[in-house]
Amino acid sequence: MKPLLPWQQTQWRQLCGYLRQRRIPQALLISGNKGLGKRELAERFAAVLLCRAPSAEGEVCGSCQACKLHAAGNHPDLLVVAPEEPGKAIGITPIRELIADIQLKPQYDAHRVVIIDPAEQLNRASANAFLKCLEEPTERTVIILVTANPARLPITIASRCQRLALMPPARAAAVAWLQARSVADADALAALAQNAPLTALAYAEEQVLTTRNGCFKAWLDIARRRVSPVAIAEDWQKLPLSPLLSWLTGWVIELVKCKFQPQNPPTPPASAERPLQELAERLDLKGLYRLYDLLLAARERLDSQINKQMMLEEILIQWTELNRS
Repeated sequence: MKPLLPWQQTQWRQLCGYLRQRRIPQALLISGNKGLGKRELAERFAAVLLCRAPSAEGEVCGSCQACKLHAAGNHPDLLVVAPEEPGKAIGITPIRELIADIQLKPQYDAHRVVIIDPAEQLNRASANAFLKCLEEPTERTVIILVTANPARLPITIASRCQRLALMPPARAAAVAWLQARSVADADALAALAQNAPLTALAYAEEQVLTTRNGCFKAWLDIARRRVSPVAIAEDWQKLPLSPLLSWLTGWVIELVKCKFQPQNPPTPPASAERPLQELAERLDLKGLYRLYDLLLAARERLDSQINKQMMLEEILIQWTELNRS
């Protein structure tokens, strides 16, 4: 198995406690922000549940047939349910297949483990069908739901699960973990990723900080009427929408903070954001709130079919109008 991530120690001890007490939950809900290794933790616990001779510390033996099958990625008692494509819903067909599968006894002597990731992508029909798995548990079956947004799960599902929440490490710990992997700009990346180390690492590999700084410059240029909001929207529609909306929302929040603390502005996570104080002095607070509401509404629609360019044009045109007031 891969080494346990350092910020997962507390949660892993809790899982090992279930093993020692032989009180393994029939359903487990692992939640936490993106980039904390929720799926990795679920896979690690699954490996221990499948192993025929795990240690009391939660280490697999690595030599039994179950461990070999799991390492090869084809253990018949590990079932994973996920969307066919990232961002899509989990439909009812895979849930019906799951219900049929778990009616059978596990093929090996240990447990059967079901991982549903991301669980919030269950649609209404599949969630209602899945509820049957929780209401009528089958022998030696452990269901692990993984989610970054537990509030989107139906209460009928969430209430039947033992909850395990992953928390981001402190900034210093996240930065140290990144620096140990020779990541440049570790502090800025950790701030951008809200201290989620795996997200920050992915940002480093994808040069997201450079992209974000470019977007921030374009955003300022729109405010200064140097570029067309429609032209920028056309450029931005090629970028992943979720992080882009998060950046825009964060910049608006910083502007609101500057309005409330003109003598003691918040320290931005990147030096490029220092012009925010100058902008805030001339912007209308109610207009900022309206832009913030528009951004929140846009983020709510991320999982639906949307025209990215039209959405971005609406946001950037409102930003342009705000800077004319």
